[in-house]
Amino acid sequence: MKLPLASFWRGKRVLLTGHSGFKGSWLTLWLRQLGAQIVGISLVPNTRPNLFTLAGIEQACESHFCDIRDSRQLAELVRVSRPEIIFHLAAQPLVRASYRAPLETFGTNIMGTAHLLDALRGLDCVKVAVMITTDKVYHNTGQHRPFSEEDRLGGHDPYSASKAASEVVIDSYRDAFLAAQGVAVVAARAGNVIGGGDWSEDRLIPDAIRAWQAKRVLEIRHPQAVRPWQHVLDPLAAYLTLAETLWESPMLSGAYNFGPDQESARSVADVVELARASFGSGEVEYSPSGEGLHEAALLSLDNEKARAVLGVTPHWQLPIAVEKTIQWYRAQRGGSTARELCLADIAAFGLQA
Repeated sequence: MKLPLASFWRGKRVLLTGHSGFKGSWLTLWLRQLGAQIVGISLVPNTRPNLFTLAGIEQACESHFCDIRDSRQLAELVRVSRPEIIFHLAAQPLVRASYRAPLETFGTNIMGTAHLLDALRGLDCVKVAVMITTDKVYHNTGQHRPFSEEDRLGGHDPYSASKAASEVVIDSYRDAFLAAQGVAVVAARAGNVIGGGDWSEDRLIPDAIRAWQAKRVLEIRHPQAVRPWQHVLDPLAAYLTLAETLWESPMLSGAYNFGPDQESARSVADVVELARASFGSGEVEYSPSGEGLHEAALLSLDNEKARAVLGVTPHWQLPIAVEKTIQWYRAQRGGSTARELCLADIAAFGLQA
């Protein structure tokens, strides 16, 4: 696993959208550790508790609350901050929420992305834009092989469709405007991430933690669904390495999968049992019928391009990723601060590389 270089990031001006979210909060802390100058743009966190507040992310960067659907305010913040590198994580990230609010999902994930890219036009300071999408951008017909970057994009649910459409927007802005401007634009597609500090709804580990800490039964839909699970630090390390590489070699723009090796593409039930063993207790009720909204039975990513081009390989295998995640929640509930727990995991990730 390649690790980000502090010598590269020290003093770099970085704009991070979605810094109040789960992945954005972790990335802000890591960039701060690397010495970057960070400007964050996000909505106010929508869960209580949330990692942004508990880890003091607002004190780790220049923080602005802005809806990326507001093109004028977003463009002004981008112009004033004069970033050299951009990480775009701001999104409506939940599948089930996209069924409840499809237009909001499309507005944020498609037009919000377009607004950010449009704000980069004419800026001579920007060198790299890493646009975070998802493993769910692929047209999933139940194929029994990992998706590669050349596979067809699509989406059954509004979330997946919005992210696939955002990649068309990304390609268009890169090819029509930004490449000629000298900006390397890339789409980063990562698998299902776990890690301490996520309290989002309808996510496996947060749901398990809430249920087991409250002595309730964890109810699981689609226990046999297979996903490319990885600890949050694995894709974040990949995003940082990707930005470093594109800084020197902008011709490597395009799309990249970041996911675990195939042995870590495991079922929901497998992850639940690993989490229960680490937690030490907890009741689970599986629903083998898989009733409810559409979910693909199998989703895995081919990570060969990231290996070959970037030298990026998965680091924490699934049992370690689950153990680190459950330990984080147990320690935080026991009185350790979220910030010190995140920084300890970042340090451990580097030491064990």
